[in-house]
Amino acid sequence: MTLARDHGGDHWPMRLFRCRAAGPCLPVLIVLVVVLLDLAGGAGMIWLPMLAAGPALAATTNGPRGVLSVGLLAAGLGAALGIAGQVPGRELTAVLAALAAVTLASGLASALRGRRERVLDAVRSVAEAAQHALLKPVPATVGPFQVAVRYNAAAAEARIGGDLYALIPTPYGVRLIVGDVRGKGLPAVGTAALVLGVFREAAYDEPDLLAVVDRIERSLARNLGGDDFVTAVVAGYPGKGLLEVVNCGHAPPLLVRADGEVVAVEPTHPSPPLGLRALHDQTPSLQVLPFADADQLLLYTDGVTEARDRHRAFYPLADGLTRHICDEPARTLDAVQHDLLTHVGGRLHDDAALLLLRKPAGAEPGPTEGESESDGDGEGTCAADSRLTGALVENPAR
Repeated sequence: MTLARDHGGDHWPMRLFRCRAAGPCLPVLIVLVVVLLDLAGGAGMIWLPMLAAGPALAATTNGPRGVLSVGLLAAGLGAALGIAGQVPGRELTAVLAALAAVTLASGLASALRGRRERVLDAVRSVAEAAQHALLKPVPATVGPFQVAVRYNAAAAEARIGGDLYALIPTPYGVRLIVGDVRGKGLPAVGTAALVLGVFREAAYDEPDLLAVVDRIERSLARNLGGDDFVTAVVAGYPGKGLLEVVNCGHAPPLLVRADGEVVAVEPTHPSPPLGLRALHDQTPSLQVLPFADADQLLLYTDGVTEARDRHRAFYPLADGLTRHICDEPARTLDAVQHDLLTHVGGRLHDDAALLLLRKPAGAEPGPTEGESESDGDGEGTCAADSRLTGALVENPAR
């Protein structure tokens, strides 16, 4: 709710004494401080012009009525002080006229600010709707997997950016994609929407995971410019403890074995990003990996691994995953995300996406017709750092 809406139905006397964070109390306090200084110093005209600071500051926190209330309070106290201090009429009139001008200008500024806030609220609502349509919320359990996703858009006030993810149950098992569109802004969002739309259709229609990638490639070839491309990892779990992975120029996923070993799933045959196949001879290859109970797979975008601290050091994702890995993907990603934001000092300068899935021990195959189950695994809580005793293969920053 905007500040303008908060003040829309208030009565003036109540608004003068209604406190919020840096709200109406501060402008009133400034007016009272000026009055006390004038009374203590007996300086007459010296402090009276400072009363204009009250309505001027009120414009940043209050609606027009609140600004006018503070202005009237300042004018009344200023007139009383001027008369008590025997300030010449002409000088007192000039001060009060200036105070009235500042109050009117501040009231107009407050009205414009309120209008901009309402527009921004509307834009935020549209962005939020676009996010839910483009990057649909992922349930805690999809098929046999526990799942968690964390997404950060770098653009100010943005909800979505050029990074993309999707995870859906299909007749051929659970399939997922994590990708990164070259560029930023609305063109990148449009390309991400195109990729996700084709993926959701092809993943459900095509028995072969490579055919899904081919569908995305053909669509991008028709719609992208010559310099545009999308890096992506497309994965699928057809069952029987096997995981299929197709890497198209993207950062290698991190595979966490049940015994604690963390390995980077490097592509056996590197292939170009989606949209650039016509410029290269390589075609995507399918990797098949064993994916047993309690194994976990982390897919991410380069906004994570290329995040730098104030010393220009990259964020060590594999180390962060080692420190925070546990049996609950949501808690793991919460800890990794907090660690990442601490590393960069609170704000990322590139879009960043993290998707972690885990196959609980003894999990039965889940629904394949777009249904999802609630997370009822209850297998355990986050383990200590010492549970990872295996080798660590770190993914170097690209």
